[in-house]
Amino acid sequence: MLTVSNKSSVYNFWEPLHLFAEGYGFKTWELSPTFALRSWAYIITHYLPVRLGKLLGGGDKRVMFFGVRILLAMTSGLAEAAFYRAVVDNISMKVGRYLFFMLAFSAGMWNSSAAFLPSSFAMYATTLAYSFAMKPSSLSDNRRTLASTILFATGAIVGWPFALALSLPFVFEELFVFSGDSVSPDERISWMSKRWFRMATSVLTAALIFIPVIGIDSLAYGKLEIVPWNLIRYNIFGGEERGPNLYGTAPWTFYFNNLVLNFNILVPLALLSLPALAITYNVDRRRLGYAAPSSNNSSPFTILALRLAPFYLWLLILTIQPHKEERFMFPSYPLLCFNAAMTVYLVRGWMEVAFIKVTKSPYQASRTAMFRNFTFSIIVGTIVISLARIVALYKYYHAPMSVVFNFQMHELPRLLNDTGLLPVYPADLPEDERPVIDLTPIQEFNLTLCYGKEWHRFPGHFLVPNGVRVEFIKSEFDGLLPGHFALPPNDEVAPSRWWSRSQTRYVQPGFNDLNLEEPSHHVPIEQCDYLVDLDFPKNPVSSKLEPRYAQDSATWERVSCEDFLDTRHSMLLTRVLWFPGEAWSRNNQFGDYCVLKNKESVAGKEAKVTRRFSDNPLY
Repeated sequence: MLTVSNKSSVYNFWEPLHLFAEGYGFKTWELSPTFALRSWAYIITHYLPVRLGKLLGGGDKRVMFFGVRILLAMTSGLAEAAFYRAVVDNISMKVGRYLFFMLAFSAGMWNSSAAFLPSSFAMYATTLAYSFAMKPSSLSDNRRTLASTILFATGAIVGWPFALALSLPFVFEELFVFSGDSVSPDERISWMSKRWFRMATSVLTAALIFIPVIGIDSLAYGKLEIVPWNLIRYNIFGGEERGPNLYGTAPWTFYFNNLVLNFNILVPLALLSLPALAITYNVDRRRLGYAAPSSNNSSPFTILALRLAPFYLWLLILTIQPHKEERFMFPSYPLLCFNAAMTVYLVRGWMEVAFIKVTKSPYQASRTAMFRNFTFSIIVGTIVISLARIVALYKYYHAPMSVVFNFQMHELPRLLNDTGLLPVYPADLPEDERPVIDLTPIQEFNLTLCYGKEWHRFPGHFLVPNGVRVEFIKSEFDGLLPGHFALPPNDEVAPSRWWSRSQTRYVQPGFNDLNLEEPSHHVPIEQCDYLVDLDFPKNPVSSKLEPRYAQDSATWERVSCEDFLDTRHSMLLTRVLWFPGEAWSRNNQFGDYCVLKNKESVAGKEAKVTRRFSDNPLY
C-alpha cells in the first residue's frame, strides 16, 4: 500500500474501475474493443469495495480507493495463511515458521499484495493452489487435484494466462509421479489411466470458469471476446511490428537485480534450494523423513523437488523474454519465499549432522543454541533489510500520492473558502465537530490539472476529486498516451440492459497497438490551471518540451511540494534502503515534486466565481 507505482495498474485497471464507479476515466489502447486485451470480468470483481466505500465514505473517492487496496491485501493475507498452514502440515513446522516471517516482512510481498494487477490476482490463486498441492498426490484424494486445478485456472483465466506455467510441475506430478500412492508394477497402467482421467475431468471442470468471464467481457466490448486468448495472441503471435518489445527491453540480469531489491538475501537462498536438496540427499537423507527405497513409491526428495521447481521454471521463462517488468514476477513471490525457507531448513540440517559427527554428541543437535541462532540471524537479517526497503519506498517515492492529497485537502478548500463557497461555522465550534468539507462546488471553477513528463506517476482519478479534469501536456515522451473514455454517438453503439457503460463498447479514434503518438491526447499548457511536475534544483535537467516549470515564478506558484529521490545523484545503497541518521541520508539528493498553480488562470477563475455567486441572492 506504499505507492501506486505501476502505470499499467493505474491506466489499465484503476481508471476503468473509476469509469464504472463515476462515469469517466482514462482509457488505454488495450481497452479498445479493437484489441480487447484487458478483462472487464477481472476489473468489476473489485466494484463491491468501491460501492461500499461510496456508501460509507460519503462520496469521498479516497475511501473507495483504499477500500479496494484493503480488500486486495486481505485476500493476499488469507492466501498466504493457507499456504503457510499447508507447509506446516506437509513439509515441516520449522519451514512454515521461516516462511511466515519471509511472507510477512518481504518488501516484494508488501508491493504485490495490494497491487490492482492481474499478476497479483494470479499470485493469490497460485498461492492457494499450492496450499492444496503441497500434499502429495494420491488417488484417494480427488479434492487436492480438483481444487488446485480450479485455482490455477482461475488465476490464468480471470487474471493472467501466462501464470498457468507455474502449474506445470503440479500437472507433471499428477500425471507421472506416484507421489502419495504405492503402485506395484502390475497396477501401473490402471493407476496411470485413473490419474489421467482425473486430471482431464478437473481441467474440463475448471474450464467452466471461461463461461462467466467470456460473457462479461463480451458484454463489455459489445462482441464475442476471449481476452486470455487475445493477450496470448498479441504477446506471442503479434509479429515483428507489434508485441511487448515496443514498450522496452531489459538485459537478462533485470529480474535477479529486481528480486534482490525486494527480497535481499532470500534470492540466493531460493536459487540454492534445488542444489541444497541434492546435497541433503547425500549428507542428511533422514531430514525429510526416512523412506526405504522402493520402485513402488516416490522418494520424498522427488516430491519436494517438484515443489521447488515452479520458481525456477517461472524465472527461466521470464528471463529469456526481452520485455521485462517487475509485476511479471508477482505470481512466484510466495514460491520464492518457500524455496528460501526450504534452503534454510536444509542447511541447518547439514550443520547439525556435521556437529554430531565432529563432537559425537549423544543428544539432538537441534537443541543446541548455535543452530537456533543461525536461523534466527537469517530471519532477523532479512526482516531488517526488508523494512529498510519498505521505508525507503515510502520516504523516497510517496510524493506523487502526497501532493494530490494536499491538493484535495488544502488547495481546493482554500479556493472554496476564498470565493465564499464554504459554509461559515461558529468560531467556538471544535474542529472535530465540523462536517467534512463538501468539494462538490469545485466544479464551478472548471479546473484542469495537468501532467507532463510525470504522466507515468499519475496515481489515478480516485485520488482526484470530481469536478477537476486531468489532462496531459506534450513532453519528451513520444509514445501513445492514454485518452479519455468517450461516450459514443447515439447510433454507433447499441444500448444494452445488461451493461451500463457504453463507453467500453465504443471504438474511439486515436488508439493503436504500435505505440504511435496521438496528438489529440495532449492539451496546450495554456489550458492548465494546475500542473504536477518534478524539478531537481541541485542537478537541473530541462529541454524545450520539458522546461523547469517550478522555476518560472512569474507564471507558476508552488502549491504543494514533497521530496522525491534523485536516483541519478544518490549512492546506490542509500537510495535503495533507508536507515535513520544524517550519515546515511547525506548520500542522497532530492528533487521537488510539486503541484504548481497557474497564477493568472486560477486568479481569473476565482474572480469569476466570486462575482457569479456574490450576485446570486441564494448564496
